[in-house]
Amino acid sequence: MYCNSGQCNKIMYSVFWGAKEDTVCYYGNRGSAEPIRLNPAGIYGLSNSLLETPWRKLQHGKRLFTSVVNQTLPCDSLVHDLLNVLNNEELNTPDPAQESQGEGYSSPMLRALSSVCVRSPHYGTRTNTIILIDASGNVTFTERTMLNCDVSQWSTSSFQFKIQN
Repeated sequence: MYCNSGQCNKIMYSVFWGAKEDTVCYYGNRGSAEPIRLNPAGIYGLSNSLLETPWRKLQHGKRLFTSVVNQTLPCDSLVHDLLNVLNNEELNTPDPAQESQGEGYSSPMLRALSSVCVRSPHYGTRTNTIILIDASGNVTFTERTMLNCDVSQWSTSSFQFKIQN
Protein backbone atom coordinates (compact mmCIF):
# COMPACT_ATOMS: atom_id res chain seq x y z
CA MET A 1 0.00 0.00 0.00
CA TYR A 2 1.15 3.54 -0.47
CA CYS A 3 -0.14 6.93 0.62
CA ASN A 4 -0.31 9.82 -1.78
CA SER A 5 -1.99 13.18 -1.10
CA GLY A 6 -3.95 11.75 1.81
CA GLN A 7 -5.27 8.81 -0.21
CA CYS A 8 -4.05 5.26 0.39
CA ASN A 9 -3.97 3.02 -2.65
CA LYS A 10 -3.42 -0.68 -3.13
CA ILE A 11 -0.50 -1.52 -5.43
CA MET A 12 -0.62 -5.31 -5.30
CA TYR A 13 -3.25 -7.87 -4.47
CA SER A 14 -2.54 -11.47 -3.48
CA VAL A 15 -4.66 -14.24 -1.99
CA PHE A 16 -3.71 -17.27 0.10
CA TRP A 17 -6.25 -19.95 0.91
CA GLY A 18 -6.38 -23.43 2.41
CA ALA A 19 -8.74 -26.40 2.15
CA LYS A 20 -9.62 -29.22 4.56
CA GLU A 21 -7.25 -31.62 2.80
CA ASP A 22 -4.33 -29.32 3.65
CA THR A 23 -4.06 -27.94 0.14
CA VAL A 24 -2.49 -24.50 0.23
CA CYS A 25 -2.23 -22.36 -2.88
CA TYR A 26 -0.96 -18.90 -3.79
CA TYR A 27 -2.52 -16.71 -6.40
CA GLY A 28 -1.48 -13.16 -7.24
CA ASN A 29 -2.00 -10.50 -9.86
CA ARG A 30 1.50 -11.09 -11.25
CA GLY A 31 3.18 -14.21 -12.59
CA SER A 32 1.29 -17.46 -13.17
CA ALA A 33 -2.32 -17.26 -14.36
CA GLU A 34 -3.04 -20.42 -12.35
CA PRO A 35 -2.84 -20.84 -8.56
CA ILE A 36 0.49 -22.20 -7.35
CA ARG A 37 0.27 -25.17 -4.97
CA LEU A 38 2.46 -24.76 -1.87
CA ASN A 39 3.75 -27.10 0.80
CA PRO A 40 1.37 -26.51 3.76
CA ALA A 41 4.26 -26.82 6.23
CA GLY A 42 6.41 -24.18 4.52
CA ILE A 43 7.24 -20.57 5.30
CA TYR A 44 6.93 -18.28 2.30
CA GLY A 45 7.72 -14.62 1.75
CA LEU A 46 5.87 -12.03 -0.30
CA SER A 47 6.85 -8.40 -0.84
CA ASN A 48 5.23 -6.42 -3.68
CA SER A 49 6.53 -8.87 -6.25
CA LEU A 50 6.23 -12.57 -6.96
CA LEU A 51 6.19 -15.11 -4.15
CA GLU A 52 9.73 -15.80 -2.89
CA THR A 53 11.41 -13.04 -4.93
CA PRO A 54 15.01 -13.20 -3.60
CA TRP A 55 15.13 -9.70 -2.15
CA ARG A 56 17.32 -9.25 0.94
CA LYS A 57 14.44 -7.62 2.84
CA LEU A 58 12.21 -10.63 2.14
CA GLN A 59 14.89 -13.08 3.28
CA HIS A 60 15.54 -10.94 6.39
CA GLY A 61 11.82 -10.81 7.18
CA LYS A 62 11.52 -14.59 6.82
CA ARG A 63 14.43 -15.09 9.25
CA LEU A 64 12.80 -12.75 11.78
CA PHE A 65 9.41 -14.45 11.32
CA THR A 66 10.91 -17.94 11.71
CA SER A 67 12.69 -16.86 14.89
CA VAL A 68 9.39 -15.67 16.40
CA VAL A 69 7.22 -18.65 15.41
CA ASN A 70 9.82 -21.14 16.65
CA GLN A 71 9.26 -19.85 20.19
CA THR A 72 6.48 -20.98 22.52
CA LEU A 73 4.67 -17.73 23.26
CA PRO A 74 1.24 -16.78 24.58
CA CYS A 75 -1.05 -15.35 21.89
CA ASP A 76 -0.63 -11.68 22.90
CA SER A 77 3.18 -11.97 22.93
CA LEU A 78 3.14 -13.74 19.57
CA VAL A 79 1.02 -10.98 18.02
CA HIS A 80 3.30 -8.31 19.54
CA ASP A 81 6.48 -9.97 18.25
CA LEU A 82 5.01 -10.56 14.77
CA LEU A 83 3.96 -6.90 14.55
CA ASN A 84 7.56 -6.02 15.43
CA VAL A 85 8.74 -8.19 12.51
CA LEU A 86 6.35 -6.42 10.13
CA ASN A 87 7.52 -3.02 11.38
CA ASN A 88 11.26 -3.72 11.13
CA GLU A 89 12.90 -0.69 9.50
CA GLU A 90 16.43 -2.11 9.19
CA LEU A 91 17.85 -1.33 5.75
CA ASN A 92 18.83 -4.34 3.64
CA THR A 93 21.24 -2.76 1.19
CA PRO A 94 22.88 -3.25 -1.13
CA ASP A 95 20.41 -5.56 -2.86
CA PRO A 96 21.14 -6.08 -6.57
CA ALA A 97 17.94 -8.16 -7.02
CA GLN A 98 15.72 -5.38 -5.72
CA GLU A 99 17.71 -2.66 -7.47
CA SER A 100 17.36 -4.43 -10.84
CA GLN A 101 13.56 -4.31 -10.45
CA GLY A 102 13.65 -0.70 -9.26
CA GLU A 103 14.88 0.98 -12.43
CA GLY A 104 13.87 4.61 -12.44
CA TYR A 105 13.88 4.96 -8.65
CA SER A 106 16.40 7.24 -6.96
CA SER A 107 19.08 5.77 -4.70
CA PRO A 108 17.42 7.20 -1.55
CA MET A 109 14.08 5.65 -2.56
CA LEU A 110 15.69 2.25 -3.27
CA ARG A 111 17.31 2.44 0.17
CA ALA A 112 13.93 3.22 1.78
CA LEU A 113 12.32 0.32 -0.11
CA SER A 114 14.95 -2.10 1.22
CA SER A 115 13.42 -2.42 4.70
CA VAL A 116 10.65 -4.86 5.66
CA CYS A 117 8.58 -1.86 6.78
CA VAL A 118 8.84 0.97 4.28
CA ARG A 119 8.59 4.52 5.60
CA SER A 120 8.76 7.35 3.09
CA PRO A 121 6.68 10.50 2.54
CA HIS A 122 4.47 9.19 -0.28
CA TYR A 123 4.89 5.41 -0.23
CA GLY A 124 5.10 2.75 2.40
CA THR A 125 3.61 0.26 4.80
CA ARG A 126 0.13 1.33 5.86
CA THR A 127 -1.42 -1.79 7.43
CA ASN A 128 -0.20 -4.93 9.20
CA THR A 129 -2.47 -7.96 9.64
CA ILE A 130 -1.79 -10.97 11.85
CA ILE A 131 -4.15 -13.98 11.71
CA LEU A 132 -3.50 -16.77 14.21
CA ILE A 133 -5.45 -20.03 14.13
CA ASP A 134 -4.81 -22.68 16.77
CA ALA A 135 -5.41 -26.44 16.54
CA SER A 136 -8.86 -26.03 18.15
CA GLY A 137 -10.01 -23.55 15.51
CA ASN A 138 -9.69 -20.45 17.70
CA VAL A 139 -8.85 -17.41 15.59
CA THR A 140 -7.17 -14.17 16.64
CA PHE A 141 -7.32 -11.50 13.94
CA THR A 142 -5.25 -8.38 14.65
CA GLU A 143 -4.85 -5.41 12.35
CA ARG A 144 -2.69 -2.33 12.86
CA THR A 145 -3.48 0.56 10.50
CA MET A 146 -1.88 3.95 9.97
CA LEU A 147 -4.32 6.82 10.44
CA ASN A 148 -4.43 9.76 8.03
CA CYS A 149 -1.20 8.60 6.34
CA ASP A 150 0.66 9.81 9.46
CA VAL A 151 3.39 7.40 10.66
CA SER A 152 2.92 8.67 14.24
CA GLN A 153 -0.78 7.69 14.37
CA TRP A 154 -1.89 4.05 14.44
CA SER A 155 -5.03 2.15 15.36
CA THR A 156 -4.94 -1.51 16.39
CA SER A 157 -8.02 -3.75 16.36
CA SER A 158 -8.17 -7.35 17.48
CA PHE A 159 -10.98 -9.88 17.19
CA GLN A 160 -11.27 -13.44 18.49
CA PHE A 161 -13.68 -16.09 17.26
CA LYS A 162 -13.93 -19.84 16.73
CA ILE A 163 -14.16 -21.48 13.31
CA GLN A 164 -17.41 -23.40 13.02
CA ASN A 165 -17.45 -26.89 11.47
